[in-house]
Amino acid sequence: MTVTPLVPAPAFRGRIGRDPSSGHYAVPRRYRLHLAPGHDDCLGIAVVHRLLGLDEICPVTLLDPNPDCPDGGYAALRPLYEASAHHYRGPAVAPVLSDGWSGRIVSTHARDIMRDLARSFTPAAGPVLYPRGAEAEIAAVEELCGLAADPAALPGVLELLERRLTTHSHVVGDRLTAADVEVWAALVRHDAPRLQDGHPALRTHVRRLTAHPAFGRHLADRAA
Repeated sequence: MTVTPLVPAPAFRGRIGRDPSSGHYAVPRRYRLHLAPGHDDCLGIAVVHRLLGLDEICPVTLLDPNPDCPDGGYAALRPLYEASAHHYRGPAVAPVLSDGWSGRIVSTHARDIMRDLARSFTPAAGPVLYPRGAEAEIAAVEELCGLAADPAALPGVLELLERRLTTHSHVVGDRLTAADVEVWAALVRHDAPRLQDGHPALRTHVRRLTAHPAFGRHLADRAA
């Protein structure tokens, strides 16, 4: 179940980088993810984290699917929000990437978090989810997935994805990238099995991804 906060939370958009002068540079176990299975924005982050095998490098605190505060937030996250925003009174919502050194929030922006995990902590044997030269195409797919929330735009989105997957094995080219994570997460939000009728290539691709432990296990978490 997705819970909409009664008032919007502030956007924290700090970034993890390789340059120590940035303040938030890549150090194993410095950062922690706080994810809620019932929150749509957490789904893609959870998949990326699992694909890259980052359990030891960036631990995860898994929250209950249902928020425990009337405003749609979590009591466990409130100290982080209050430490990061002076006199904070809004909902303390997931996802959150926190900095264990400062006790503050680095980011609540799902796509920034996905990018930073992949670019800063990708193991040598792990998939390259944001390959060089594919940045613009992945960004275009992200924008396309954002349109899927509009029922009027959804049929066109599905048709464009079907065309991509008719000519390639994955959404961007012939290997797994963040674009596949974005598409899978977007379709899960909108009842993928029903929406993929009439789109055989897309249906096959989503089923193949769901069979992968990094993807499918999170469906069970959301249903819990």
